[in-house]
Amino acid sequence: MEKLPFIFGKSTDAANFTDREEESVRLALNFKSLTNTTIISPRRWGKTSLVEAVSKTVMDESKTIKVCLLDIFNVRSEIDFYDYFAKEILKTTASRWEEMATHAKNFLAQLLPKISFSPDSQAEISFGVSWEALQKSPDDILNLAENIAKSKNIRIVVCIDEFQAIGDFPDSLAFQRKLRSHWQHHHSVAYCLYGSKRHMLLNIFSNISMPFYKFGDIMFLQKINNAVWGKFIKKRFEDSGKKIGIKTAEYLAARVDNHSYYVQQLAQQAWLRTTETCTKEIIENSLQSIKNQLSLLFIGQIEGLSATQINFLKAVLDGESAFTSRKVLQNYRLGTSGNLKKIKSALSSKEIIDIQEKKIEILDPIFKLWLKEDYFRNYLNFF
Repeated sequence: MEKLPFIFGKSTDAANFTDREEESVRLALNFKSLTNTTIISPRRWGKTSLVEAVSKTVMDESKTIKVCLLDIFNVRSEIDFYDYFAKEILKTTASRWEEMATHAKNFLAQLLPKISFSPDSQAEISFGVSWEALQKSPDDILNLAENIAKSKNIRIVVCIDEFQAIGDFPDSLAFQRKLRSHWQHHHSVAYCLYGSKRHMLLNIFSNISMPFYKFGDIMFLQKINNAVWGKFIKKRFEDSGKKIGIKTAEYLAARVDNHSYYVQQLAQQAWLRTTETCTKEIIENSLQSIKNQLSLLFIGQIEGLSATQINFLKAVLDGESAFTSRKVLQNYRLGTSGNLKKIKSALSSKEIIDIQEKKIEILDPIFKLWLKEDYFRNYLNFF
């Protein structure tokens, strides 16, 4: 089967990783200098791919740096976090299972660790102490990376994806205080924390009342430049024996607002429809196909919104900015100006809009297109 030149829906390999040169250099320097880092951006902008690409580069350059990659999306509680955290640290720092068992015995002895292996060689760890005892004294686990790093004279970078998940743990604030109180004293380990819920991460790391306030370097990831996308798309087409003009490639990226996930998806669909040379007509047909595929999801999303929230989205699409003005409030039936804060907060928490310096943007470019071309065009009772 012919290999597709564009990848979406998963972290990309080196061939499909484009640009992010400045961010890559900055993150690599943070890893090497053991500077704690937080990466914040809307979902599907390439955070995971950036971290994985930099991790590989750093480890290739230095054998004394180990990068542990964790994804806590499915971790639902503090005890689950401890199990998963300990297992991944042990796996990252051991070259064979005997060494992993030795590390567990040396650094987690008080917790009576037990390591078992499934038929597919996946390790599982459990502790012989009660949950109450572990909850009161998690020091051995939270200091595990630091203790192993010191004993082996190495540096460890612990990267935790979907870090905002800890906000849903029972007694989350107390747990965050535990993490911060241990990790801030580590000198052989750095932590890179990121995730897909921008508004939740902003609250965790930018709110002065939260334990992780000013924990380290905060990187706000921006969209990849349109010209960079154009060159990338053109090269990938040419490398596979097909053609696309640079202006057409830039047009393709612009049609989905240079959104990393959708640029790759639209480019893939256009590439599949191209025999020799890709045209704007092929791009538009591909875009229409993607929009149609997602329409049922968008309908479900709309059904979960109130009338005023939907009206607010219409105002955003129409380019309104003076939302508190009497004219906008009346024309779009938004209620009182005091209601706007609730509307914005609700749409932001649902990851539908992004608010930066009073500029409001609908995050999903295909959803935005669907609203404009399908939903509101057929919304006969509006106004």
